[in-house]
Amino acid sequence: INERDIIMKTVRIKAYAKVNLFLDIVGKENGYHLLDTVVTTVDLFDSITLTARKDKKIVLKTGGGLYSVTENSDNNAYKAAALYSERFSTAGADIVLNKHIPVGSGLGGSSADIAGVLIGMEKLYSKCKDLKPLADELGSDSGYLLSGGWARLKGRGEIVEKLDIDKKLYFFIITADGGVNTSECYRLYDSTEKAPVSFGADKLISDLSSGDAESYDLYNALYAPATTINENVKKAYEFIKDLSPKAVVMSGSGSSVAGIFDTAELCQWAQAKAKYLFKNTFVTESLSDAEIKKRSGAGRTLYSPAEAD
Repeated sequence: INERDIIMKTVRIKAYAKVNLFLDIVGKENGYHLLDTVVTTVDLFDSITLTARKDKKIVLKTGGGLYSVTENSDNNAYKAAALYSERFSTAGADIVLNKHIPVGSGLGGSSADIAGVLIGMEKLYSKCKDLKPLADELGSDSGYLLSGGWARLKGRGEIVEKLDIDKKLYFFIITADGGVNTSECYRLYDSTEKAPVSFGADKLISDLSSGDAESYDLYNALYAPATTINENVKKAYEFIKDLSPKAVVMSGSGSSVAGIFDTAELCQWAQAKAKYLFKNTFVTESLSDAEIKKRSGAGRTLYSPAEAD
């Protein structure tokens, strides 16, 4: 077949956000903080469309999403496509990224975009059986977000232990204005006194697995430094706490705070209460990897054929 006659293939990807329900820092190695964190993917996603090119170029455009990001080689979506193309000597791609996960929010948007683009490139070019090593090179949560669902992550986030949890959680999330710089947050964490945690991730995993807990012991070691950097994080946390959720926690290094409520309706009620106080709010729910597969059509986890949307 003459290459000029090949119809340029297009795929669409949903790159799902994550919420950290428990996040402890258990050490430091080669300058990196070592984590122990329990995460779930949630039904909030960036939409990514990739079209194969005949040349080696990567062209990134941001479409009609809610948030704007750079369209150059500084963007992690671009880096993921470039790494795949270089590693496997493939042609490039035109990428349209619609951002619905807030930037710098602790919801893993950048890592999700890396995972989504790698899956998209694999759908276009079929050169890599295992995308995780590539994902791990680019972002700490990206390997996990190739499949998502419930997991416990260790190391820098690259050690993924899948969890057998089928509990559905309903979240009301506020992304506090001003964001939190992750490196600054970790630096501040290193320089402050730590109060020991009286419980670990095991208790939360057990409560989620049994499915009948009245409340959950959630924890984030980065909450104190994040609130020092951005007091809006504390305002969001206190606002949700006052609405009597089952639990409330900051995700990642902020600036998003997630409250767990018994129903989606209660989350919508909470969102209505927050309407005039906070700009970025979301009602969403946890997604197992099986649900992600179902929503994404046949094939790889975050992949859906272009016609599926």
